[in-house]
Amino acid sequence: MSGEIEKRHDEVEPARGGGSTELGELIGRLTADEDMDRATRGRLLGRLARLLGQSARKVGAAGVGRGRWLADLLVEAAPHIPIRDLETLQAHHRGLMGEALADRLVKVAGNGTTAVGAAGGALAAVEFSAPPLLLSAPAQLAAETLVVAAIEVKMIAELHEVYGVRVQGTGTARGAAFVTSWARQRGINPLETGSLTSALGTAAKSALRKRMLRTFGRSMSTMGPFLTGAAAGAALNRSATRALAMKVRNDLRETAGITPPLPGDHERRLNP
Repeated sequence: MSGEIEKRHDEVEPARGGGSTELGELIGRLTADEDMDRATRGRLLGRLARLLGQSARKVGAAGVGRGRWLADLLVEAAPHIPIRDLETLQAHHRGLMGEALADRLVKVAGNGTTAVGAAGGALAAVEFSAPPLLLSAPAQLAAETLVVAAIEVKMIAELHEVYGVRVQGTGTARGAAFVTSWARQRGINPLETGSLTSALGTAAKSALRKRMLRTFGRSMSTMGPFLTGAAAGAALNRSATRALAMKVRNDLRETAGITPPLPGDHERRLNP
């Protein structure tokens, strides 16, 4: 039994559907488990980096640098990101509601992106100290970038549930909508024409490429020597996730007709 549990938490068998399916499964795993230990997260990130390595080499530095490759990977992975509905969120977080539940989701997402930055930095430190095992830097950075983006997309999607701004449609359409929301750092207004489509338009694709490149640049801090990169990557990720959440929550309150909380309410919710 213990062997089965260990395999379930640390191993992802190669998917029969090909690398794209396995990529989605890995990102889904890395965004779904809030209590994943650091060693397991690091191994899964390494697995994802190796999976991306061949693709990164084919695209080349110029292709990675333009952002289209990363953007396409996130769109491809989006339907695999596990999104919980309001009832499930409340059950998982001991009946929290409204702003308190939103605060909790932001904290969990911040912890997740912080952990990815720390794990990526630690992995980089190990790789730099053991050149024969060195992963290609673009692949490792791409893995970190994708997982951070996916965690933030998950946060945004679940914040929409909390504020009652329901996004209907297929998994592909919802994934595209939430990825666009992440790229633009805005909440979704379902009443806006074209806000819910299964394909991203030209403007949305451009915004997504730019956002992925900024996140990729943030991930580069984890490549610092020893464990300095881990500390830098963790701090940058946490700060960026919180800033994103603030922008999206303000939009969602406006769309839902909810009065913004008074100054100091956040601290009172966290320290009743």
